[in-house]
Amino acid sequence: MTSHYDTAHAFFVACETGQGWAACAEYCHADATFSAQAGAIAEIAKVSDYAEWMKGLLAILPDGAYHLTAFAEDAERGTVVAAATFTGTHTADGGPVPPTGAKTTSDYAYVLTFTDGKVSHMTKIWNDLWALKELGWA
Repeated sequence: MTSHYDTAHAFFVACETGQGWAACAEYCHADATFSAQAGAIAEIAKVSDYAEWMKGLLAILPDGAYHLTAFAEDAERGTVVAAATFTGTHTADGGPVPPTGAKTTSDYAYVLTFTDGKVSHMTKIWNDLWALKELGWA
């Protein structure tokens, strides 16, 4: 495997375990961009802000975890794709409503684009409305 694969995996783990930008920064360009067609995160434009959003999400879903279902590199395009299922239960304060005790099981994918060995752009593909409804937030 190439260094893109290893770098992407290390970034994915740091981000998905809520370690925030401090742990993700070494794998990304400082100005790495972010996009998603999901209302909950549509306004996020930087990977740094998304990493912090994940950190905050895991503070209110403290049992939050991912199950990686696929991880692959397209070396020709300088891209790595990760597919996973996130699970988490809203048991802590700090969310959009008081703790609901509700759980979500939500599928998603990351598409990570690399430039000069680091993530330069991330797209998250996610049906946020599904997760928000399961958590009792929508």
